[in-house]
Amino acid sequence: MESEDDEEYDITTQQDKYEVQTILKSMGAKLEDLNTCNELITKHGAALQRSLVELEQLESTGELTPKAKAVNERATLFRITANAMIKACNDYLQLVQNQGRKWQKLLQHEHEQRLHLEEIVEHLARQHSHLEQAAKEANISGGGFSDEDEYYDASEDAASDFIVTIPAKARRRPRGVIRGSSVDGALISSALHDASSSETDEDFAANGQQAKVVTRKEKKDFLTGQKDSLEADKDFVSPSAIGETLDLENSGRLQRRRLIPERPNHSVNLWSIMKNCIGKDLTKIPMPVNFSEPLSMLQRLTEEFEYADLLDKAVLMEDSTEQMAYVAVFTISAYATTSTRTGKPFNPLLGETYECDRMDDLGWKAISEQVSHHPPVAAQHCSGRGWTCWQELSISSKFRGKYLQITPLGIAHLIFEKSGHQYTWRKVTTMVHNIIVGKLWVDQHGEMDIVNHKTGDKCHLKYIPYSYFSRETPRKVTGIVTDKDNSVKWVLSGTWDNKMELSKVLSMQGELKGKPILETESPKLVWKRKWPEYDKIYNFTELAIQLNEPEEGVAPTDSRNRPDQRLMENSQWDEANYEKLRLEEKQRIVRRKREQEAEKSMAEGRPYPAYEPIWFQKQKDPVTGNLIHVFTGKYWECKEEQNWSMCPDIF
Repeated sequence: MESEDDEEYDITTQQDKYEVQTILKSMGAKLEDLNTCNELITKHGAALQRSLVELEQLESTGELTPKAKAVNERATLFRITANAMIKACNDYLQLVQNQGRKWQKLLQHEHEQRLHLEEIVEHLARQHSHLEQAAKEANISGGGFSDEDEYYDASEDAASDFIVTIPAKARRRPRGVIRGSSVDGALISSALHDASSSETDEDFAANGQQAKVVTRKEKKDFLTGQKDSLEADKDFVSPSAIGETLDLENSGRLQRRRLIPERPNHSVNLWSIMKNCIGKDLTKIPMPVNFSEPLSMLQRLTEEFEYADLLDKAVLMEDSTEQMAYVAVFTISAYATTSTRTGKPFNPLLGETYECDRMDDLGWKAISEQVSHHPPVAAQHCSGRGWTCWQELSISSKFRGKYLQITPLGIAHLIFEKSGHQYTWRKVTTMVHNIIVGKLWVDQHGEMDIVNHKTGDKCHLKYIPYSYFSRETPRKVTGIVTDKDNSVKWVLSGTWDNKMELSKVLSMQGELKGKPILETESPKLVWKRKWPEYDKIYNFTELAIQLNEPEEGVAPTDSRNRPDQRLMENSQWDEANYEKLRLEEKQRIVRRKREQEAEKSMAEGRPYPAYEPIWFQKQKDPVTGNLIHVFTGKYWECKEEQNWSMCPDIF
């Protein structure tokens, strides 16, 4: 039910509309009077002119009197019409001046009201921030986590027992049927629905069963415990360690950079820009580079393979459920850097590409292309040691006043070449908090389901949203791996910004408070985030620093060649903003030209070809049944030949 204030506002709005319509009608009538007077003046003026000419041509004085009388009458009519014209002009001028002063006061009042509303919103945001801080302090005094625990590492001494959700076994949909396609316009709304719930083509029922995970206690002496701990650390091999090993074996390998210019201290009022973006799609709003980082979205997408060594290990797994567990940890590791990276990546231009060939040190190479502009869609293909991963990604972002909600659309695919195991999953929702007041921080929340389409194994992950009133470890992720019979085989636990542990399920027996008990082995560390990061260099990791490193032989459309991004990296932000506007306007001109050509072709009854990507083409996915952009494989051939003749001029 609407409040009295809302009803009063509606009444006032209706009165204002009626008053404006009345004024417009009056001004229209006055203009009609002016037009009528103008026509009469023209008519009588012409008649007067003719009479004067005839008067001059008279030869006899006998005709002078009637002609003089006619001239006098026409002059009188002209004078009367001119006076009417002057009066109508005065009336119109007075009306416009009166209404102009009134409208000026109304505009001033609206401006003051808007400033007042902005102050109220900022005041409410500060109050909200103070309340959150008070709740946090109360939680700490009540035995909760400290500020360091909440925003950085999880507590090492946290209890190993926790609750997981075992989804009910879902009815299998017909092969090739999946809700939503991230690219096809007719299915975008369905894809939005799917992405919000993180469902896959064989999603689990929402009413799953909760189970308590309990680690079997084993008697160990001190030396045995030390040995297990060392073995756990030995199992973990970071990408940097792989690179260092290859460095020793091949000293002639390309030496990559380790530093970029530090971020300049340019202050800007975020609220002054974001206040006009509430409820809008941020992909369609131009933003200055002050809020960005010198990487494009294609490069950020490539950064997800920073911990691709997990896939290298998964290739060697003979147990499909254990392989699934490593794949799940790989999907989690893709979010690691987002906890400290609040800069917005550059939106790629249509036709922009990015290649990252790290076969010599990290063992994988990737190619990405912006295949659509409205909606913005990026396609990516990455191949590694015995595995291939591909995906297309579209992002829906909305500013909700205090936080930014980023919903990824699309499906990621992974296949292991030797076993033929193919996995699919959707990404979870990202939230950027404290947009108006306070320090920006990022959180991930939602549920993710990973499916092995060959064996029927599934993994259900739950990203627990952060709450000041919860004693859960911040940024916590829990999950289970089940086989085709829905039997739990592995349990995952950890945080998406620090580390993940894996425990093998030994038995499922008994109940505690109505929840079945999963007894597991002692957890082993399978992934730990690579540190340190560079605080003054946009919190980039070593890989992120190297992503935009200039490289010869890449396509002219490569993100490394983008001038505004390069200028920003070199701390020339004013020049970068100018270049960014130039590139965006150039892209608009090309788009308008295509639209005009399409309209012309339609009018002439000729078909007009739609935009076609250079390195990807649409094909039907045999697993999901969706139309997706698939890599043609021609990029690496063209790079070897240095044949870039098909690349458009976008920079």
